[in-house]
Order: sequence, then C-alpha cells, then structure tokens
Amino acid sequence: MRRRIRFLTYNVHSCFGIDRKLDPARIAAVINECRPDIIALQEVDVGRARSGGIDQAHMIATHLQMEAQFHPALHLEDEKYGDAVLTALPTRLVKAAALPSSGEPRGALWVEIDLADVKLQVIVTHLGLRGSERLRQATTLLGPGWLGAVEEGSRVLLAGDLNATARSTAYRLLARQLRDVQLLTNAKPRPTFPSRLPLLRIDHVLIGEGIGVAACNVHNSALARVASDHLPLLAELDVHLQTDERKRCETIEGKAP
Repeated sequence: MRRRIRFLTYNVHSCFGIDRKLDPARIAAVINECRPDIIALQEVDVGRARSGGIDQAHMIATHLQMEAQFHPALHLEDEKYGDAVLTALPTRLVKAAALPSSGEPRGALWVEIDLADVKLQVIVTHLGLRGSERLRQATTLLGPGWLGAVEEGSRVLLAGDLNATARSTAYRLLARQLRDVQLLTNAKPRPTFPSRLPLLRIDHVLIGEGIGVAACNVHNSALARVASDHLPLLAELDVHLQTDERKRCETIEGKAP
C-alpha cells in the first residue's frame, strides 16, 4: 500500500510580488490553487520592518488552515527570515539549525510528518549564491547531523531553493543520494525562476527510497507569475508504507524452510 501526498516547494520572496506589492494572502491563494498537503517555503519574513512586522509563516498557514514550523536562517534582534514547513498533518520538529555560510546566513529545517502508517522526514533549505558555499552546505546536509542521521528505511524528502542547476556541483552531490522528482516523470523538466519568464531550474524536490512520483509540474498560473519571483514546484508523491515491507519480510521468513 501507499499514501498519495501533494508536496509543494515555493520561494515566496518575502511575499513581495514582481509588481512590488506585499501580499501574503496572494501567496496563500497561489498555494491554494495547487491543493498541497505539505508545503516547503523559503524567504519567509517574521517580524521584519520591511514587510510590516507580520509573521508570514503563520499568516499563510492560517489562510490555508494549516500549522507552520519556521526556522530563521537570519535573526537580527526581533527580525527573522528563513524557511518554513506548513501542513495540517501531525508534525514533530526534529532539527532547525544554521548551515556553513560565507555570505547571507543559510539554514535548514527538518520536520517529521506522521502519515499514520509511515513517518516522512522533510528537510527544507535555501542554499547560498556562491558555488563553493553551496557545496559546503550540501556536504553538511548529507553528513551525520542531517541526512546521515536518518534511520535506515525512512522516507526522506529534501526540498527548497537550492540556487543550483542540474550542472552544479552541489546539485550533483545531493542527486547521488536522492532522486530529482522532475526527472522521474515523462514530462520535460521545467524551470522555476524568474517567474515571469522562467529560465533556470533551481527549485528542487529530491526524494529517497520508498517514495514514487505520480506527477510533477511547475505551477505557472497568472497569479503565480506575479506573486513571487519564483514559481512553485508541485509533486504528487506515492509514499510506500513501511508496514508493507514488514509484511513482505514476514511472508518471506514464514516460507523459509
């Protein structure tokens, strides 16, 4: 058996659209067009003067009738800026921490999502602008404090704005261990940035074993093209339940002489 989920990753550009209008409700409306179960957000403002001092993570979550987990990669006094995971499913915060950065501070957020028969480990991040910086960050994410700490057989998903095309060293390093959902369908991979005329495929959803891809598309509605400078990436995923694996093992063991 398997559990179908709709997963969305979206760099929301602090909820400033390409028309320079600040509108978290518009971002929520774009997300709602996609009907996701789990959302990974990057460039989220919380308490920042430039965006009216509001908590964008929880405001967007409220619009969607979800809960939010937020991690500030940048934290200056009361102003925060970082990544978030939104869902109505039961969640547990596993880890939220900084990544090695030489420019703007970067971080990652790890949330465990309970799908009843299986727990999905979701890591959301926003990597740096320099290639050497991204490589250090990707190496850290693959190390013992992050993906290296995930229990064997777990269902794992890494998503976010990696600022990296498929040719980049950081992307290739991550893709050796995880699979790119855009490459697992019959559709041609599509770019996500910039939103008005997408040229670069830098927003990614990468999955581990035990997860299949039913469909994947870049959401390119009229509203999405103006709400942020990135387009959201939506993946329909089939998460295989670990109970099935146990039953298969028990069956095999029961038939053994």
